[in-house]
Amino acid sequence: MKQTAVVTAGTAGIGLETALGLASAGLAVTVVGRNAERGARAVERINAAAPAHPAQFLAADLASLDAIRALADRIAADGPLAVLVNNVGAMFADRQDSVDGIEASFAVNHLSPYLLTELLLPALQSGAPSRIVNVTSGATGVAKRAFDVVEPPGGYYGFHWYGRAKLANLAYTLELAGRLDGTGVSVFAADPGGAATDMTNGTMNDPKIVSPGLRLLWPLVRRRFERATSGPASAAAKPSVFAATDGSLTGRTGIVIGPQAQPVAPFRPATDPRIAQSVRHLSQRLAPLAAG
Repeated sequence: MKQTAVVTAGTAGIGLETALGLASAGLAVTVVGRNAERGARAVERINAAAPAHPAQFLAADLASLDAIRALADRIAADGPLAVLVNNVGAMFADRQDSVDGIEASFAVNHLSPYLLTELLLPALQSGAPSRIVNVTSGATGVAKRAFDVVEPPGGYYGFHWYGRAKLANLAYTLELAGRLDGTGVSVFAADPGGAATDMTNGTMNDPKIVSPGLRLLWPLVRRRFERATSGPASAAAKPSVFAATDGSLTGRTGIVIGPQAQPVAPFRPATDPRIAQSVRHLSQRLAPLAAG
């Protein structure tokens, strides 16, 4: 029986390498991205490896809530879903809004995977045993931990706000795992560590993406970050592929897979039920399941 997998932002970098890994594991893979040309190249590369099932591409702007709703409808129309990898991620040097008027980092890094996941739960439950993999980041360690409002007070610093959005998504991931326990849908977070990707190349050269306090140490921090993100995307994809396919995780849920493709302890604030509750309320308000 054919099992299907969806990888968001799957046309290049870590997402494409994740899709290649899932295809080699026998899954019928759909990659999602904005650019049709890149999507065609990704499908061609996956299919060149002679997978058991041909890959396909779906175009969607993952920063748009309406586009995510339309994408979910298209995916669900194909029937049961075995694996959903929310690989999408973006960091912005300067503050900007999404098409829905929501701060873009929070919209892309948390609301996008949150909304797509919630809308695809029926398809995932139909495909059970199935898995959800949300890609997280070590940047959660520099995040503000308040989620009563979409934008915390103070200036905009892209690296910290990226980390805050990823913390929101990690808290959501662990809460969702508890909510779905016993349904046959397992939920994991995967930390890729780092790789040279479109997001990291050049972004970290701009010291204004961090707060003034960290800016004093920026030359040292940047060198360490550049070393951490100099590896190949194929290595950074291994935690996601492991979370999505490895037999040792069968029947387990709520686990964070670290950069070495092994379970690790979750970032403690993400396990705080108060943070999870605040994130859920904010997510429901900003990204209702039905278009308003």
